[in-house]
Amino acid sequence: MTTLAGRVALVTGASRGIGRAVAIELARRGAQVVITARSEGGLAETDDAIRAAGGAATLLPLDLLDGATLDTLGPSLYERFRRLDILVGNAAALGLLTPVPHILDRDWAEVVGVNLSAGLRLIRTCAPLLQRAEAGRAVFVTSGIVDRPTAYWGAYGATKAALAHLALAWAEETRRTNLRVNLFDPGIVATRLRAAAMPGEDPATLTRPEQVGPALADLCEPAETRHGATVRFGAA
Repeated sequence: MTTLAGRVALVTGASRGIGRAVAIELARRGAQVVITARSEGGLAETDDAIRAAGGAATLLPLDLLDGATLDTLGPSLYERFRRLDILVGNAAALGLLTPVPHILDRDWAEVVGVNLSAGLRLIRTCAPLLQRAEAGRAVFVTSGIVDRPTAYWGAYGATKAALAHLALAWAEETRRTNLRVNLFDPGIVATRLRAAAMPGEDPATLTRPEQVGPALADLCEPAETRHGATVRFGAA
């Protein structure tokens, strides 16, 4: 299956979890995948898995809180590949689960920076390339908590809700173009973020990232027609 042959995909948070799973799947379908994360070791492991699947990856260690570097990403991709066809915004920060009045400035700044500000910067730097692509695709990983405000999850929920609104506003602005922008809700998945939030939960009872990856990758296909949608894993 090489439906993405010749296309370039950028995946954030690709050192583990859902990001790693979708990067491997996109590469398996033929895309040249640019994988980013803070962990160089994790990226190397993802690269090994991509190569084992017969794919190709470019490793880009990147801290999403480094706005100046993030702003140069689009031009750097153009210089290297002359194109960008797919953006998967997956990286997220949980922050501390705490009552809203107890949220500290430093924790708030990190969660806002990773979950929201980085999303804006990614859109801004990648939009010119995505909108000139034959079938540009942008997918942002969202969460069911956006629709279910939950005690102690205020910072995470607020930033994910804001990112969803930002992405869907961009979808409305690009409705008459070839670009397709969607949200993907994977549900409860056995990721490191989930383990940090629910340390007593048995990960063996949860969906694995490898199960989710293909469904997310489907939204990156040239044949995908949905736009401005929230696609939930496992929904009919």
